[in-house]
Amino acid sequence: MDHNTASPPTGAPPTAQMEDLGPPDLLEFLTEANLLPPAVYLQLQNSDVDGNATESDTLISLGLIEATRLAQLQAERLGEGYIDLTHFPPNPDLLKILGPATALQMGVLPWRLSSDVTVILTDRPEHFDQNQSYLRQTFGPLRRAFACPDQMRSYITKTEEAALIQRAEHRVDARESCRDLNFKVLHIALWSLVALVALTSTFAPAITFLVFALWGTLTLIANMALKLTTAILFLHRGALASFKYKNRATDTALPKISIMVPLLKESAIVSHLLTHLRQLDYPKNLLQVILVMERDDITTAKTLAGTKLPPWITAIDVPRGTIKTKPRALNYALDHCRGSIIGVYDAEDAPEPDQLRKVARRFAESDEKLACVQGTLDFYNSRTNWLSRCFTIEYATWFRIVLPGLARLKLPVPLGGTTLFFRRHILEELGGWDAHNVTEDADIGIRLTRFGYHTELLPTVTLEEANCGGWPWVRQRSRWLKGYAVTWAVHMRAPKTLLRDLGLWQFFGVQLLFAGTLSQFLLAPLLWTFWLAFFALPHPLTGFIPSWGFYTLGGIYLMSEVINIIVGMLSCNQTKHRHLLKWVPSLHFYFPLGSMAAYKGFLELLYKPFY
Repeated sequence: MDHNTASPPTGAPPTAQMEDLGPPDLLEFLTEANLLPPAVYLQLQNSDVDGNATESDTLISLGLIEATRLAQLQAERLGEGYIDLTHFPPNPDLLKILGPATALQMGVLPWRLSSDVTVILTDRPEHFDQNQSYLRQTFGPLRRAFACPDQMRSYITKTEEAALIQRAEHRVDARESCRDLNFKVLHIALWSLVALVALTSTFAPAITFLVFALWGTLTLIANMALKLTTAILFLHRGALASFKYKNRATDTALPKISIMVPLLKESAIVSHLLTHLRQLDYPKNLLQVILVMERDDITTAKTLAGTKLPPWITAIDVPRGTIKTKPRALNYALDHCRGSIIGVYDAEDAPEPDQLRKVARRFAESDEKLACVQGTLDFYNSRTNWLSRCFTIEYATWFRIVLPGLARLKLPVPLGGTTLFFRRHILEELGGWDAHNVTEDADIGIRLTRFGYHTELLPTVTLEEANCGGWPWVRQRSRWLKGYAVTWAVHMRAPKTLLRDLGLWQFFGVQLLFAGTLSQFLLAPLLWTFWLAFFALPHPLTGFIPSWGFYTLGGIYLMSEVINIIVGMLSCNQTKHRHLLKWVPSLHFYFPLGSMAAYKGFLELLYKPFY
């Protein structure tokens, strides 16, 4: 190596005898250098390596040695160079050839060209060895050297910041993203619909009212039929019966799992988060947790600056771009992940300690078409007030009855935003998340199905904090419903293609889950008016339809309330939330908030679709 451009290897070069025998074992080398106590050496030598963990993973995760120091020692052990990038920066053209995302994923950095040999920097020999074939195809003859991992990541992210931002925002194919959705045409269509409704309401109010009421009733019947079917499946097969965790030995080594946790303006929740991450019963040398925060998030940055993170937890900041969304941040962080399984948690999550072992086992036991495992979400503050009680009942129904039923019926599963776990290669095949979609979780559920993959619900619970404030609840729900509308519009841009990708049954499922749900929330106020007939009060359709029509529609609405109550009680009776059984009938007064949120989301769709 040219000593005018590279710093010399740290420590003394290996002796001639060691060169003849090859480099010393890493653990022996550290022990002989008095950097590893003999007792620890013996313990590591006599213990089985966890799954796919390397000695480097183990040493760093246990806090026995810092990553940069280990890279320096590896250079000394192998008689190779250690490069300080502060004094000897790389040739940026070489990084462009490899690509910044590839460099981050591989854990390498092309440094300089010396005598027609490209020097490749890495922090661990295994990173170089695993990717050596690809690197030789790209650069030709290679030479390995070592560098500080933080310096390498910093150089890559700063030098190619624009390219990484572009990748994070445009990772999903334009045909499957809402970023190129023609909102001008959508606005014209929506305003035309509003004008048409206003016109017909002026000249034919009864007919207009009846048409929308019948459509609302039709979607209500379809939704109640689906909910009833999923409840019957629940009773027949039990809660997540077909996905039960099998506690048996497997020859499959535990995989490395990378967990991303998006943070935004967090000042108090970090200690709670770290407590529950530490409680995860998974080998820390096979666990990588990335705390993802926006670069301009001063609050979270100050919080983390005063927090000592375990060596298996790192924080990265996402640079500013044209938008600021959770899926964009996840896309940016994905290239920093090293695991073959990618998970997502929220900051307030409290997952069950054995959750990751269940996830790893389920993926190991399943076929390659299982792309995603969704855990069950629940709340630890269900007793706070009436809103938190209703929210908890709603989630219990959704995650314990409806979503498992959708999976069993082989319908698309609208994913939750947390406790999600993907096979990494499938997630990358899909292009990650749609950075512009405010309900990226529901969208990726459809895209998984379109690509021929499926999702399963796993019997493992993550506790969250229920949104128990009225206006915050409306704001959150309006974002979800707006996202449902955008997701439906994206996938329905080419209905024939969607039908071809999904087939008739799953195509129908998308219409019911997205268009049907939106119709229900938007048209619910019209349906409520039919309760007037039970109190002998005048109605806009009085005299337009016969009295038996009123009572038929009223009977349908009454039956829907009965189904909601039965399913809600089923979901609560199977959990620790039996104290909520008496509150299930009050959902009748809870769901009108959803209509308020739907109209708010409708207005935002016109003016702030990506907000």
